[in-house]
Amino acid sequence: MIPNHIAISPTELARFVSGHGLAHQAHGLLDQQKTTWEMLRRGYDSLTQVRTRAFDFDGFQLKVQFNPGRLTSTAAKVDPKSIRERKCFLCGENLPALQRGIVYRASYVVLCNPFPIFPEHFTIAALEHTPQRIVDAFGTLLELTREMGERYTVFYNGPRCGASAPDHLHFQAGDRSFVPIDAEYSSLTRSVQPFFASNGLRAYAIERCLRQFVSLESAHADALSRAFGSLYEVLAADEPAAAEPLLNVLCFYEGGQWRVLCFPRVKHRPAFYFLEGEAQLMFSPAAVEMGGICTTPREQDFENVTRDQLVGMFAEVCVSPQRLAEITARLTPKL
Repeated sequence: MIPNHIAISPTELARFVSGHGLAHQAHGLLDQQKTTWEMLRRGYDSLTQVRTRAFDFDGFQLKVQFNPGRLTSTAAKVDPKSIRERKCFLCGENLPALQRGIVYRASYVVLCNPFPIFPEHFTIAALEHTPQRIVDAFGTLLELTREMGERYTVFYNGPRCGASAPDHLHFQAGDRSFVPIDAEYSSLTRSVQPFFASNGLRAYAIERCLRQFVSLESAHADALSRAFGSLYEVLAADEPAAAEPLLNVLCFYEGGQWRVLCFPRVKHRPAFYFLEGEAQLMFSPAAVEMGGICTTPREQDFENVTRDQLVGMFAEVCVSPQRLAEITARLTPKL
C-alpha cells in the first residue's frame, strides 16, 4: 500500500491543475513535483542535454536519442537474482520521501518518472506488489488510455523485454506526439487490409517498419479485451513455462476509439549490448523503441550507431514477418 504522505491531497494538487480529468491532473502533478522534488527537477533538467539523430526509411522514421539520464534504466539488471536482492523501487515504502502521486481507482498510483524520456513522463504503478503481467490488467490499460489519451500515450513493457521492475505491475505514459509511430500509423496501414474485421473490431498485421506488430482497433473495450486475450493465448502457447510471453504494448485513444499496438518479441537485448569495449552499443529495446525512439545513455553509442545496426537490432529482437504471419493465422479463428 502507498504511505499516506505519498498521496497528494486534492487541495494541494488543485493549485497546479487547469482542466478536468486524469490527464490534466497528471500534468499538474508534474508541475507540483518540479517545485518540491529536487531529484525530479534534475531529471528534467537533464533533458536539455538530450540530442537526437533521425534515420529515414520508406514511410517511417527511427530516432536515436542520447539521454544520459537513462543510464539506470538502460543498464538495469533484471535477472531473478538481482531482482530478489534489491528493494522494489515502485513499492510505496521505498519511494523517495518527496515523491507524491495520484491514487487511481484505489489500486494504482500515478507517479512522475524521475528519469524521463518524454517531456512529460509518468509511471502508473499498482499499489500492491504484484508481478508485471498484463493479461490480468489489460482492462486497466484501456481505461488509463481513455482517461489520459488526449494528451499521453500509455504503454507496457513485459517483464522480459524492457520492464526495469519486472516484479511490480506498472504502466508508463508520455507525451502523445512523441513517438513517431503515432503519426506514421495511418500511412503504415493505408495499403494493408485487416486480417480480421467484424463486430466493431479491426485487426492488422504490420510488417513495413522493421518492428512487426499486431494492431487492434475498436471503440468497444470488451471486444478489445477478448481479442487481446486471444493474442496473448497464442503467444503464451509457444512458451508454456514462461510467466509471460515477450511483449511490448503501445495504446492510443482518439475520437472514441482505442488503437492497441502489440509487439511480440523473441529477445530482450541485442547481441551488441553484451559486447565489450568499443564494440558495445548500449541500446535496450522496449516499448519506446518499438514506437521509434531508440535511447542510449552513452554519447559514443549515439554518435557511432549506424542505420544497419538499428535494422539488425530490430531484426534480432522482434518477430520475423514469417513468424508474424504464423501468429495471425493462429489468432484469426479465435477472434
